[in-house]
Amino acid sequence: MHDLKWREPLDVARVLAERPGFAFLDSAMFEPKLGRYSFIGIEPFGSFTAIGGQAAWNGASLDAPPLAALRTLLARFAVPADPDLPPFQGGVIGAVPYEFGWEFDGLRGGKHTIAQDEPVSLGFYDLVLAFDHLLRRAYIFSSGLPETDPDARAARATARIQQVLHLISHSARGNVEQPQPIRGWTSNFTPAAYHAAIEQVQAHIFAGDIYQANIAQRFSAHLPADFSPFGFYEKLRAANPAPFAAYLNLGGTVIASSSPELLLRKRGRAIETRPIKGTINRSPDPAADARRAEALKKSEKDRAENIMIVDLLRNDLSRVSRPNSVDVPVLCGLESYANVHHLVSVVTGELAADKDIVDLLAATFPGGSVTGAPKRRAMEIIDAIEKVSRGYYCGSIVYIGFDGTTDMNIAIRTAVLKPGRASLHAGGGVTILSDPVAEYVETEVKVKRLFEAFGAADELEEAAQ
Repeated sequence: MHDLKWREPLDVARVLAERPGFAFLDSAMFEPKLGRYSFIGIEPFGSFTAIGGQAAWNGASLDAPPLAALRTLLARFAVPADPDLPPFQGGVIGAVPYEFGWEFDGLRGGKHTIAQDEPVSLGFYDLVLAFDHLLRRAYIFSSGLPETDPDARAARATARIQQVLHLISHSARGNVEQPQPIRGWTSNFTPAAYHAAIEQVQAHIFAGDIYQANIAQRFSAHLPADFSPFGFYEKLRAANPAPFAAYLNLGGTVIASSSPELLLRKRGRAIETRPIKGTINRSPDPAADARRAEALKKSEKDRAENIMIVDLLRNDLSRVSRPNSVDVPVLCGLESYANVHHLVSVVTGELAADKDIVDLLAATFPGGSVTGAPKRRAMEIIDAIEKVSRGYYCGSIVYIGFDGTTDMNIAIRTAVLKPGRASLHAGGGVTILSDPVAEYVETEVKVKRLFEAFGAADELEEAAQ
């Protein structure tokens, strides 16, 4: 470990953004508990991928199923961490797509036609920069992995720290190029089709199939060859700062996320999930904004939606927790962000002694707030209605420390950037009390800041025509 003179994480990220495997886990909205730390990783020593039930390590196929293969790799590189320093000191950073959920017990074998078309993509990072926003302290960690000989590991760790110090000290610090506005957005739903989708979900609720389901629309547009992904991310984090924001360069794909939602947090055996259900747009007038927040807190529809998902997540955590340890310390609490107010609950538990982070992932992914209840049937209905892959949207951006410490967001308010193409989604939970017109407007509210970051706020309504 090396103490680093404090610099804003974004300034360091600008310097390192073009390094291979650049990953920026960005607490762009500071909050002492949820948004205290930011992390940067570069040049991972290993890459784990999984798609279609086939896992690979550094491009070579593995015989074991994906979850078993991941567990083996995490055990191979297990390293203890210093509890007095930032929680992530090296480990796995990457993204898990929504459709990977069909690999898990309880969901496997469900009726779905949308295949996983984005891989699980996890880099193994021996070099991590950590930033403590509360104490304004910064650190460079290197484990020296994948070396196993103690002397070789120590030498590699020293060399890696010196490498990043040199990069930070000697690289140009100019501003990242700001991209031109991206126009010509289209959606896979017209407003009328989205309204009909809401009514389809409500028909399933009347029939007793489900209690609720989350339905999303996908927006997409052409990207020019000179588009600057990191320049876009800077605009996004400024427009919509969030505690679980992230920028991942996965090679041919960049994920830029300004997510406010935590799927999982693991500290030792303590585990936590924070589902968001219930949204209202903010007002620039303080008095009107306060009235909107109060209306959300009192909304029968939004509270019912939130409580249903809390029940689902209590059940998910109970599958891997010590008996009687699951609790709900916060039910339908109010959280406020740049563009919206949300209702957020907190569900906690204690991971059972014979369970690990892979078991926890399998029990809870995808998050109930972006599926519905019951989860498997809701996902089948989503699949049939949306008819397009969600990919990394509603999946998760994750870090798993080599000691097992974990944070996973839910990848909402997220853009996926590929050569020549950008896509993003927005959705909402549908219950028997949902109004189709209001549900469509909610998707526009949620995606508004993403469109602003692309310089296309005026195209939001036109995109779905």
